[in-house]
Amino acid sequence: MAVIATVVAGCAASGTAAAPAPPGSPRQGGADAAATPAPATTPTAPATAKPSGVEAVLASMSVEEKVGQLFMPVLYGAAADTVSGENQARFGVDTPAKMVAKYRPGGVILFPWAGNVKSVRQVVALTNGLQKASPEIPLLIAADQENGQVSRLAPLVTDLPGASVIGSTGDPSLARRAAEATGVELRALGVNLDFAPVADVNINPRNPVIGPRAYGSDPRKVAPMVAAAVRGFHDAGIAATAKHFPGHGDTAVDSHTGLPVITHSRAQWSKLDAPPFAAAIGKNVDAIMSAHVVMPKLDPSGDPATLSKPILTGLLREELGFDGVVSTDALDMAGVRKKYGDGEVAVRAIRAGADLLLMPPDYREAYRAVLAAVESGKISEDRLDQSVRRLLKLKAARGLLEKAPVVDPAEAERVLRSAEHRALARLINSRAR
Repeated sequence: MAVIATVVAGCAASGTAAAPAPPGSPRQGGADAAATPAPATTPTAPATAKPSGVEAVLASMSVEEKVGQLFMPVLYGAAADTVSGENQARFGVDTPAKMVAKYRPGGVILFPWAGNVKSVRQVVALTNGLQKASPEIPLLIAADQENGQVSRLAPLVTDLPGASVIGSTGDPSLARRAAEATGVELRALGVNLDFAPVADVNINPRNPVIGPRAYGSDPRKVAPMVAAAVRGFHDAGIAATAKHFPGHGDTAVDSHTGLPVITHSRAQWSKLDAPPFAAAIGKNVDAIMSAHVVMPKLDPSGDPATLSKPILTGLLREELGFDGVVSTDALDMAGVRKKYGDGEVAVRAIRAGADLLLMPPDYREAYRAVLAAVESGKISEDRLDQSVRRLLKLKAARGLLEKAPVVDPAEAERVLRSAEHRALARLINSRAR
């Protein structure tokens, strides 16, 4: 409990209330030529009476459908009905819509390198088409849009400054306004979850992967910026994700290519790394993303935080009181693939406390492994339901269980890169120090 007290004290010092890597690395992993798992459901026309409410939807789902909800893959192509050899190799079906209908994933994430981002009207058509393929339980459609160095939807969206520039202004209201502007533009495109803000405190100036993506190097200044950004995303109706727990700010290794080790003691973690995450939880952040980093003084097993029950369940859930969605960082990154196979990584992440498995390099292997773990009891049905319930609650909170969202391309063209948002970008840059 001393950890909580220290974290709360740190947030109080920053004026922020406390509560009890980026995806997109180069594609890794090959196609699995083995037989595909049975489809979660056979694609059919939408039912005339759809279950309403989280518990009703949960009760209506098969085990296969529940396992599908745990995954957020990358799909390939510019349209839901685009035929792609990459989709065929990875999923055994040739279009994004067929993949969604077959496996019923909880969501998908968009990337330019996957051919998902060409133009405003194209992205709108893609997201509408993907939602149409999942009429029973609408999708989380995510982007890794931090702004600045990590801007997966550029040049469609406003070129807003990154976190370090906003942090240098010392004004959390600008973090809130920037997040709201980004959220408004994402929502117009049909994106409903952003993997932002970065809650890391960039303590190490040689950090090769965080650096300017963080709001700064002082947790007392970073925490209110993170809290303000979460509020801004919520103002826009977008789900926000604080990342990368328990903190990726003091690394000299990029977890895309290696496995960083951070030697912070529990007391150092509580003082340096935890406050921005506590601040995000205090603003009801929807999701928190794990880091592929080893913190031996928090968990001596040598496993990265993504696979660590003492960190994800012990620290994040039990000590910081977070009961939202825990997302892994991208599972195709080298930092999480050092010790275990891709199927075992997915199972271990769920058992550690994760709910959402982001970008598994071999989808079919990971899906089969998790389904087999549930069927054998290695992952209990109660544990499975915990994760699916959290995902459904997130969708309900953002209005996604009421009806599948449909976005208007003309409205998107009006909103994106608006004069108001470009003026905000200029204002932030003018106040940066």
